[in-house]
Amino acid sequence: MEVEQVYTIPLRAVKKTPRWKRSKRAIVEVRDYLARHMKTPPEKIKLDRSLNEMIWSRGSQKPPQKIRVRAVKFEDGGVEAEFAGERRR
Repeated sequence: MEVEQVYTIPLRAVKKTPRWKRSKRAIVEVRDYLARHMKTPPEKIKLDRSLNEMIWSRGSQKPPQKIRVRAVKFEDGGVEAEFAGERRR
């Protein structure tokens, strides 16, 4: 049985990190958010290439404020996440 959810993940906390680390921190925030909401360890979460490219699209210093993610949890506890929706500015 697979469970599919669409989340809007806020990335405002990323602004508290140094400028050159913000996109890297956004990836960590997405992984932690999904681990908390899908109830699985962060090591079992795989982020799709489209999600990674969306976060890094404006470089390392300007990740988006929030991002929509479609996450699917499998029976073994693994989670795959992909970008869901068009980009908003």
